[in-house]
Amino acid sequence: MPIYLNWLPSWTAVLFVAVMAALVCAAILGALLKTGLAWRLATDIPNDRSLHVRPTPRVGGWGIVPVCIAAIAWVAPGLWLVAACALVLAAVSQIDDRRGLPARVRFAAHFAAVVALLAVYPAATPWWALACIAFLMLWLVNLYNFMDGADGLAGGMALFGFGGYALAALMSAHPAPELALACAAVVGAAAGFLLFNFHPARIFLGDAGSIPLGFLAGALGYWGWREGTWPIWFPAMAFAPFIGDASVTLARRLARGEKFWQAHREHYYQRMVRSGMGHARTAQCWYAVMLVGIMLALWALDRSIALQWSLVSVWVVILVLIGAAIDVRWRRFQTTVSEQPEV
Repeated sequence: MPIYLNWLPSWTAVLFVAVMAALVCAAILGALLKTGLAWRLATDIPNDRSLHVRPTPRVGGWGIVPVCIAAIAWVAPGLWLVAACALVLAAVSQIDDRRGLPARVRFAAHFAAVVALLAVYPAATPWWALACIAFLMLWLVNLYNFMDGADGLAGGMALFGFGGYALAALMSAHPAPELALACAAVVGAAAGFLLFNFHPARIFLGDAGSIPLGFLAGALGYWGWREGTWPIWFPAMAFAPFIGDASVTLARRLARGEKFWQAHREHYYQRMVRSGMGHARTAQCWYAVMLVGIMLALWALDRSIALQWSLVSVWVVILVLIGAAIDVRWRRFQTTVSEQPEV
């Protein structure tokens, strides 16, 4: 832990960083709204694939990213490259929010950030394993963007997912105080953003927020595994609902020969909103699922390897059953709509 926080117990330092990050992020976003600058930086215009009906500023990243980068530089200087890559991705994504960028340019930036991290801080593992990790990190970067489509969802997932990281970094048999503080900064920034993003949302995350958050989820998850703080399954379980929803949706679209990067309304969370649950209840349901998964993952950290992987397998089955229940609800909703008489 940095010397200027050594006077605080670890748990208190983590809470202090989270609270300060939340206050600063909320202040930045509040100022952007009050001055009207938020609308000039980037605005989301609803289309036929949107779940919203009003134009809304996409400036969540303007509060989250500066706070996270500054906090990591202050409390976790050993993670400087992670912060630098997140900053570059935020800059590229802001251009995309404002003017639009070709998919190949965006993916090239994501690839460069992931490769830079793995090249400078490689794990003691075969090259093919690192290649698999790179692919998974790239997927996490993009799925966070895909899952940013309902009020309070992506911000809440950041709050819970990075909160799980912070707790694990302190509870582990190999604790990592700097990693815990870095994750606490993201938790606080997400909380400050949620003040404006929970339904009805006044601000959206935007690519400048979702892409860096996805990168941080992958990069900090990799860092914790590389340092022996948690097993390789832990980051995946911490963000399992996000990963499961986006992965199943992608697989379905690829099976139909569709372009997965194009906007659509086929995610589980989108079907939940459209079938009548609404933004708030949908977010709360996913919060509950994520919280249960993280609590189970934290409990399993000091258990046997066999028990850990058994728990992961059981959780995958539970998520599959949740997805199947959402599919059943969606089919019933479509049948009800199709049977309604035309006016």
